[in-house]
Amino acid sequence: MKDTKNIKNKAIQTILSEAESIRSLVHSINADFINCVKEILKCKGRVIVTGIGKSAIVGNKIVSTFNSTGTPSVFMHAADAIHGDMGIIQKEDIVICISYSGNTPEIKALLPQIKKTGCKTIGITGNKNSYLGENVTNLLNVKVKNESGLENMLPTNSTTATMVMGDALAVCLLECRGFTVEDFGKLHPGGQIGKKIYLRIKDICTQHENPNVFSDTPVNDVILEITSKRLGAAVVTDKSGTVLGIVTDGDLRRMLEKNKNFSRMKAIDIMSKNPRTIDYLAYAAEAIPVIKENKITQVIALKDGKLFGVVHIHDLIKEGLL
Repeated sequence: MKDTKNIKNKAIQTILSEAESIRSLVHSINADFINCVKEILKCKGRVIVTGIGKSAIVGNKIVSTFNSTGTPSVFMHAADAIHGDMGIIQKEDIVICISYSGNTPEIKALLPQIKKTGCKTIGITGNKNSYLGENVTNLLNVKVKNESGLENMLPTNSTTATMVMGDALAVCLLECRGFTVEDFGKLHPGGQIGKKIYLRIKDICTQHENPNVFSDTPVNDVILEITSKRLGAAVVTDKSGTVLGIVTDGDLRRMLEKNKNFSRMKAIDIMSKNPRTIDYLAYAAEAIPVIKENKITQVIALKDGKLFGVVHIHDLIKEGLL
């Protein structure tokens, strides 16, 4: 197995096996799944997710996804629950119990106590004929054909299938609620995700001075403006701020190749017309495809059709967006 070819083949085999297990889940998207979504939408309390072992780890991930997409959720470890943590559960909550076998001792001990609270229950299991499968309000079947490795004993395909089922629930719930990118941003303001949602062009443009010249600005002064503002370009506008064009480092190089004497030349003589622009209220991340697709290093920000600023590729890199 230490042979390079065998290692590669085993990795590919594992990935394909898990992919097939995920594909088979489409058969579990049935009336039971729809009922689960509707019950959670009607829930006036929280979604309590419980499990043990690998199911607990997957359950924590499902809770995290629910919370970040507008479904208030709490994870309750099944072992801790039967030793006092059941106090987490309130009558208006829904409890999702995860156990692939459906016969985990902790779940078997916990489920009757959960039912006494009057809560509705959802079971996620690979064995619909198990104790869990036969004692919940709604059942989600995540049965897989096999596991990968250790002669079908290692929880691999089954944990992946359970996590994907949780994702399917979360996405359906957020769609039904009309949960937006802005809503997501309010719950996830940190890191790159937060920046992609909250950071706007106007927030970046104010970090440096605008490189701005007029159509009749002498080329020598254009060069000084580009050099002093250090953005590799100067935006050409009229007196009202309407953008007429842009002069970049590349435009200057091309000018020098064609003209030995440029002392009488003006910005209008060498500028590139119809430069790429973006609204100052657009998300900063929206500048990325503009820069990439047009193979440029800066894009002009406009406010009410007038020059607001310039976003440079280095600004996006600095913010961790690119």
